[in-house]
Amino acid sequence: MKIGTDAVLLGAWTSLQNKPSSILDIGAGTGVLALILAQRSKAELIDAIEIDDDAYEQCVENFENAPWSDRLFCYHASLDEFSDEIEETYDLIISNPPFYSENYKTSSNQRDTARFSEALPFDQLLKSVSKLLSENGSFSVIIPFKEEQSFIVLASNFNLFPSKICHVKGHPNSEIKRSLLEFSFSESNVQIEDLIIETERHQYTQKYMNLTKDFYLKM
Repeated sequence: MKIGTDAVLLGAWTSLQNKPSSILDIGAGTGVLALILAQRSKAELIDAIEIDDDAYEQCVENFENAPWSDRLFCYHASLDEFSDEIEETYDLIISNPPFYSENYKTSSNQRDTARFSEALPFDQLLKSVSKLLSENGSFSVIIPFKEEQSFIVLASNFNLFPSKICHVKGHPNSEIKRSLLEFSFSESNVQIEDLIIETERHQYTQKYMNLTKDFYLKM
């Protein structure tokens, strides 16, 4: 699977202000989010969960070849299995979940699993996050902008409240495409910002380059 802009954005944008010592990446894919956070943080424990066989194997290989391999571990399990078995909590949970909820399927079951919300419903994700997140921890996620309000309402059912929101546009005249969201168990004034990726094709904005330059070889 290719490394998508969504994963790089989320990994770069996620706040490490609270200096988490333990991090969990839900639905790791090839492990890019966990790897970005290993590069950015000094967290002693960075766990990942991936259910797809091929993605899991690729994730493990990437972790083993990383400079931070001693801090990275991937579990081959569903989120339900993991949350039922794990008793400890995490200071930071991050997820780039499947969210293509439209009635559309490709010819690849693997791609469908990665991209469709049926594979990981938002309520299941939030329920597990509320169980696995430490009392003062934070949860970061990227979702389609059109899902933002319903996701925030759903999160409140699990006592998770937004603290930061970033609205992402592809270019200045396009509609908001993605929402980057940060949640915690504490209600607070929400910080809202905007991010535009390009001014024109392959002409990236300074704000986008400042955010992501540490994770691209050519930026």
